[in-house]
Amino acid sequence: MIDWIATADRLSPWQQAHVVVAGLGTSGFAAADGLLDLGAQVVVLDDSDSPGNVEKATVLELLDATVRLGAGATAQLPDEVDLVVTSPGWLPSAPLLAQARLRGIPIWGEVELAWRMSLPDRQVPWLGITGTNGKTTTVGMLESMLTAAGLVTSAVGNVGRPIVEAVLDDLSYDVLAVELSSFQLHWTHSVSLHSAAVLNVAPDHLEWYADSAGWPDGVGDPMAAYTADKGRIYQRVQHACVYNVADAVTEKLVEDADVIEGARAIGFTLGIPGPSMVGVVDDVLVDRAFIAQRRDSAVEIAKLADVVPYAPHNVANALAAAALARSFGVPPTAVSEGLRRLQLGDHRIQTIAERDGVRYIDDSKATNPHAAAASLAAFDSVVWIAGGQAKGTSFEELVDQVAARLRAVAVFGIDRDVVAAAIRRHAPEVPLLVIDREDHGAMRQAVSWAASRAVPGDVVLLAPGCASKDMYSDYAARGDDFAAAVQELTG
Repeated sequence: MIDWIATADRLSPWQQAHVVVAGLGTSGFAAADGLLDLGAQVVVLDDSDSPGNVEKATVLELLDATVRLGAGATAQLPDEVDLVVTSPGWLPSAPLLAQARLRGIPIWGEVELAWRMSLPDRQVPWLGITGTNGKTTTVGMLESMLTAAGLVTSAVGNVGRPIVEAVLDDLSYDVLAVELSSFQLHWTHSVSLHSAAVLNVAPDHLEWYADSAGWPDGVGDPMAAYTADKGRIYQRVQHACVYNVADAVTEKLVEDADVIEGARAIGFTLGIPGPSMVGVVDDVLVDRAFIAQRRDSAVEIAKLADVVPYAPHNVANALAAAALARSFGVPPTAVSEGLRRLQLGDHRIQTIAERDGVRYIDDSKATNPHAAAASLAAFDSVVWIAGGQAKGTSFEELVDQVAARLRAVAVFGIDRDVVAAAIRRHAPEVPLLVIDREDHGAMRQAVSWAASRAVPGDVVLLAPGCASKDMYSDYAARGDDFAAAVQELTG
């Protein structure tokens, strides 16, 4: 193994390096392409020989990569390897990664690779966002605020566009808005963000963190390991660590972080902010963090009406984005303009239809109980449609919190009984329909039954609290199915 890998950057002699890229998904393809651009000798391994992977393999082989696809392709790490770059979803105990650890070979994720590729001559400030829920919405808000300020930027990372692609882009960026998942953060080692935010921490992906091979030293349970990976975003932060005042875990992660001297802790709150916070006063979002007179005054950065769709958790997202933007010097006018310009993607508290005084709302993006709780809290009376893959999480606390808001509940999907059991324990008086079928007819049955239970003023809300892969290709396909069922019903 070559010794310069530990401190490698874009100008290192990559033509000497043998790099294995584990996985040929979006980030794996970008990582392999970027390494080939630097002259590295690249081997790509993936157990799937799907048509999409075969097409990507053809492109990489034309660039002189070696690509091995199909069952067993990832079982054995090649003999000559200096670095492994892993796709974010791979379990730490995967045979390829376990062999790399035993041989002392460094393992990076695409995020770490992108950071190294930006050094020393393409370094652009990164504003990073993680959290159990709200990441994609918040990074979209941040990108819009930065653009409104006249800055050249891009939303990258877990939002869909690999960071490597932006780093090697011919376009010269002023700043990047970076969404980071816990999986991506797990494989970072030297990333040093300008500013970073953890929006919230709640149980999610615990099935991934049940793999003890991925636990940091001193961590002994999945939730603690998941939380520790979220906190990695604050390590080496240069300017501002943004935390959620309502979530003590996020503040503790800031307290425990090893930051660059001079970095500040900045809170965001739905209440009146104290000094070094952003928050809400009456119908105005205000900043008491990035102004000279923050001890006794505040500056308006937006109005509540600028946050669309309005929901308490979406206001919190806007405040977190504003804090990051303000940490980078974005003026208040650009914060408000960015919020007004923003067009959120589908399936995020999206009104599909209204009929006979009942609104039908698609929040298929609510893929865990914490996200579903935030969605339910935005409405007073709800007929709730839930279920899917629970990913090892519990619905007990969620149902206990929202029971008073529930008019009726329909559940379907592979873990429907997990949700149903929580309803029976904590809201036994609420009408409950458990749909046993696991095909597209389940959604139509759920929507039809929900409509029969709703009265004027109610919301029929798809906020599954679960992942979608048991029945759908992704949460978007699930939301589309909901919309189609509602349109059939309402015309």
